[in-house]
Amino acid sequence: MKNILKLLIVLIGFTMTTESYAQTFGVKAGLNLSNLLVEDDNETYSDDYEMNPGFHVGATAEFRITQLFSFETGLLFSTKGFKISGEESIFGVAIQYESKMNLFYLDIPLTAKASFDLGSAKIYGVFGPYIGMGLSGKSKYETTTLGETETGEEDINWGSDEVEDDLKRLDFGLTMGAGVEISAIQIGLSYGLGLANILPYNDDGSRISNRVLSISVGYKFGGK
Repeated sequence: MKNILKLLIVLIGFTMTTESYAQTFGVKAGLNLSNLLVEDDNETYSDDYEMNPGFHVGATAEFRITQLFSFETGLLFSTKGFKISGEESIFGVAIQYESKMNLFYLDIPLTAKASFDLGSAKIYGVFGPYIGMGLSGKSKYETTTLGETETGEEDINWGSDEVEDDLKRLDFGLTMGAGVEISAIQIGLSYGLGLANILPYNDDGSRISNRVLSISVGYKFGGK
């Protein structure tokens, strides 16, 4: 993991100091709709999971290579996780429940971007890898039985210990998306497909991976 982070720092540092690229910096924020894929060799357990609303916010940098193509990166504080709700009956007693997991990550996208003129605006598409680092997280639950509600929450333990830890910190995957640029304003839709197994153990093929649909609004300083 340390070697991956060193490589990213070197790559970003080299790109930012390459004078031949036209550099544009900006900020963006928006809505995250996140979910988790939870499965093993025999079953997928997350089919009933629901998208958990959250947010992302951070800084971006774009380095133009040609008139058509550019390289885009940034540093984004981003929420991930899932929620599930429903109702069950045990011995004729209805139990309503809701559970959610809120995860907070620092993500670095490393995407190729293609832009096309469309009158006074531009449309663009992005594709490439991302790497993320888990910062903190909580799991919360709420159950209601016979009109009485019980709630609770627990902090997520990050690490690689199969017994003590809940999730691994390192996440990585692919980002794909599209959007439109009008002057300095950028509006986009993207999807983060987690490829990392963030579960500390993989008995019987057990795995958990992140899934995030994002809607963003950004502003590019000096953008046209």
